Amino acid sequence: MKKSLLALSAVLALVVVSCKKSESGNKSVIKTESSETVVTDHNGKIDSVTQSSSTVDINGQKTEKTDFVYKATDGTLVKVVFKNDPKESTVAITSNKKTFTLPKSETKGDETIYKKDDMTARVKGDSLHLEQGNNIIELKRTKI
Repeated sequence: MKKSLLALSAVLALVVVSCKKSESGNKSVIKTESSETVVTDHNGKIDSVTQSSSTVDINGQKTEKTDFVYKATDGTLVKVVFKNDPKESTVAITSNKKTFTLPKSETKGDETIYKKDDMTARVKGDSLHLEQGNNIIELKRTKI
């Protein structure tokens, strides 16, 4: 009886010691998350769009990710994530469990162009014009 009680208390002591949380972590990574409603005035129209964004600061270099939901002309919803970091800017387009990530190639006035292989995404205001080969897909930013 004494042996089993001693073994049980030893196991409990190990569990208590091993489950201790450490607060130290990596102090150089600061993550800020926000979810906000943005009002944009484009072509004379005022539109409120829900977006989710997060900013990560690693050793003074900020990486910002902004998620939007776009809607195709056929009603399909598409998740679009814009990522800006010191190295590059990209757009990730997810539909039907497939994600295409395109790096930013150029900016012309108020239009931003992302390209990779035969796929091109042109972002202007609340619209995203996606081209792949002969296929052209028009997307508009929407509320969920």
